[in-house]
Amino acid sequence: MADVRRRIATALLTAWAVAAVQAGEPPSFEKDVRPIFKAYCFDCHGGEALKGKLDLRLKRSAAKGGTSGPALVVGNPDESYLLARIQDGEMPPGEKKVPADRIAVIAAWIAAGAPTLREEPESLPPGPVITAEDRAHWAFQPMRKPTPPAVEGGHARTPIDAFALAKLREKGLDLAPDADRRTLIRRVSFDLAGLPPSWEDTQAFVDDPREDAYERLVDRLLASPQYGERWGRHWLDVAGYADSDGDGSSDTLRPYAYKYRDYVIRSLNADKPLDRFLVEQLAGDELVQRSDGVSPEEIETLSATGFLRMVADGTSNGGGDLPMASNQLVADAMKVVGSTLYGLTIGCAQCHDHRYDPITHEDYYRLRAVFEPALDPAHWRRPGERLVSLYTDADRAKAAAVDAEATILQKTVDEKTAKFLAAALEVELKKFPDPMQVKLREALNAAADKRTEEQKTLLANNPSLSISAGVLYQYNAQAAEELKKDNEGVAAKRAEKPAEDFVAVLDEKPGVRPETRVFHRGDYRQATKLVTPGDLTIASPDGARFEAGDADPKAPSSGRRLAFARHLTDGKHPLLARALANRFWMHHFGRGIVDTPGDFGALGGKPTNPELLDWLASELVDSGWSLKRFHRLILTSTVYRQSSLRDSVRDRLDGDSALLSRFPVRRLEAESLRDAILQVSGRLDRTLYGPSVGVVEDAVGLVNALGDSARRSIYLQVRRSRPVSFLTTFDAPVMAVNCDRRIDATSAPQALMLMNGDFVMKHAELLAARCLAESPGDDAAASDRRVAAAWRAAYLRPPSDEELAWAREFLVAQRAAVARNPVVKEAERAVLADLCQQLFNSNEFLYVD
Repeated sequence: MADVRRRIATALLTAWAVAAVQAGEPPSFEKDVRPIFKAYCFDCHGGEALKGKLDLRLKRSAAKGGTSGPALVVGNPDESYLLARIQDGEMPPGEKKVPADRIAVIAAWIAAGAPTLREEPESLPPGPVITAEDRAHWAFQPMRKPTPPAVEGGHARTPIDAFALAKLREKGLDLAPDADRRTLIRRVSFDLAGLPPSWEDTQAFVDDPREDAYERLVDRLLASPQYGERWGRHWLDVAGYADSDGDGSSDTLRPYAYKYRDYVIRSLNADKPLDRFLVEQLAGDELVQRSDGVSPEEIETLSATGFLRMVADGTSNGGGDLPMASNQLVADAMKVVGSTLYGLTIGCAQCHDHRYDPITHEDYYRLRAVFEPALDPAHWRRPGERLVSLYTDADRAKAAAVDAEATILQKTVDEKTAKFLAAALEVELKKFPDPMQVKLREALNAAADKRTEEQKTLLANNPSLSISAGVLYQYNAQAAEELKKDNEGVAAKRAEKPAEDFVAVLDEKPGVRPETRVFHRGDYRQATKLVTPGDLTIASPDGARFEAGDADPKAPSSGRRLAFARHLTDGKHPLLARALANRFWMHHFGRGIVDTPGDFGALGGKPTNPELLDWLASELVDSGWSLKRFHRLILTSTVYRQSSLRDSVRDRLDGDSALLSRFPVRRLEAESLRDAILQVSGRLDRTLYGPSVGVVEDAVGLVNALGDSARRSIYLQVRRSRPVSFLTTFDAPVMAVNCDRRIDATSAPQALMLMNGDFVMKHAELLAARCLAESPGDDAAASDRRVAAAWRAAYLRPPSDEELAWAREFLVAQRAAVARNPVVKEAERAVLADLCQQLFNSNEFLYVD
């Protein structure tokens, strides 16, 4: 019966194939069938070991078959043994089966005569092969800068507009009109600084008559220190930044991780060229010639290496399976490199050849070999062993001098203490009869482990003779006070010793050059063939794969990471600039030109405007890798300045705004929302840099900033086991590995946090207090002025007549409710706080258009 069903299915598939051939669209081996075999069959029939001697890498070898005979019969799907095994679910083994639509492609290909696009070689070397079709994928094409298309009209200000307009006009669309100035300043302020503009700055921009007022605004925001905080948060997401190790329930704190965060913020504020920025993060330790002291510049460079130290480290607390935990850390670090710098799911090749992308199992370990001298499980160093002291020679000399002086002072104090204790003991002994004194002295003078039982009992029965410095005050208060002052002097002297600070680094053990081997099925216990360090084969032209050779064996480090980092940032790599340009674009518009920023592969999204992406990537390189120049280019385009207003035509032809026929409305990210509430309430602490603010769990289980700190959210401690509740509710990531794209969910907990959360209610009260202070009085006019002040603070505009009327009605109702509740104090403030909370809950506050 199963055979009959299969024959019927095959007949139907064959009919489909005939129709496809007649339509001039027969499937080919290289384009259509080989990718299916690679995803489902190459584990057994495409690697170095061929089960049943069946090799499916070529049509010729597939037709030849293996020990079971020919695998396919050209032109006859019904008689093709391979197709029958796939249809019956016998191949591939295991739970993962070939979907019906892909089986149909194989059947159609066989029925069409099993065509190939080109003449096949007689044989192939063992292992995977990267084909011309693999190299034809858009993300692996060499970097070329397209010429912007010629477009007429449409108010194109920049080449970006020309590329966008060309795509829009293919659908009969055009760019939307510019947004008004009040909308633009709020949009660009949140975009570049992560904070709303002030009412005064908003009005100044709205009233600025200069033609270049907007460009001046962009430049002013790019120069602000808040820019580095805002865009630093984006980079920390992809780096997987955390202030704790994630080592199980211990979740050990990383007291020096904040230095990497501060490095990122400083670098972005200084517009450090991105090629240098990346080289320092991948190989900063290899740029520093460390001696006894470390300069401030070298500290920054060493701090940069925290990039590869951010993933969870299960080796921190000293327990568990060290080989397993250390290898897991290396695997996670490779995922960060892949998603951030390549836009590829490189980690999928850890256990076998990537099923969909041209990343071989061996290539994965070649790339791992680049990093393994620093992340070497065979010579593993736990976090505490990766700290570099920031003591200078002068610090060490000062510390030694202080220690010497403190030792002299302590010796004097010890001698004086012994003298006072002896005197006190003598006084106590004289209280006993002479014969007893003799026995007590003998017991006291005997070593504790040499005392007889009688002596032990004697001393136990006379506790008044157990005199130490801690109880001296009971015997001689004046002496005890004198010693207290002397000890304070010793402590004060020791306090003069320079505090020793550290930086957590990624570096190598001098002279160690570990061998990297391929792990069978990704199991570190099954190491097989040796590999040399280098880049992915697909990332270089055919036959020109990059190799990262070792430096001189006498050099302090292998030089692998530095060579690799310079190769990666040379401007010719096909993936890096595209991945970065797409990611930066995504943060400006809410989605990338490729909507899967961590996956440019076969299963990832296709670029909506590939020419624009390539032009942006090339421009990023040509600008000297200046991120601020890249921002300015995007922000001054008409595409960015568009209104977000919807209309029926745009919604029908560009419903998801993928082609950017209007500016997309976006909800504030978690950190921007919290920071905006702090700023509007007048409480935001703008202090830059420094150790992370601790977090604490309250009585109901919510995690908040320690001491209700008003620091910007980027400075709050990122503890894996204790994420800040307000931030995670609004989709801030909890770093399992890293976050290449945040989700933008709408959920009930968000509404509950805004309506009932202590944080929002407290800051609504603070905003109300500000408005009351600005407009005191009990009359209706004062109340209206307070409403207007709240609107200006939250919405950067005055209320409309309709809104003012609604606010009046709301306040009247709330006053009546408060009057019925005698517990409420400062009634007008409480009433106004209720109104302010409504403003914090509104879409106009929560969204940027």
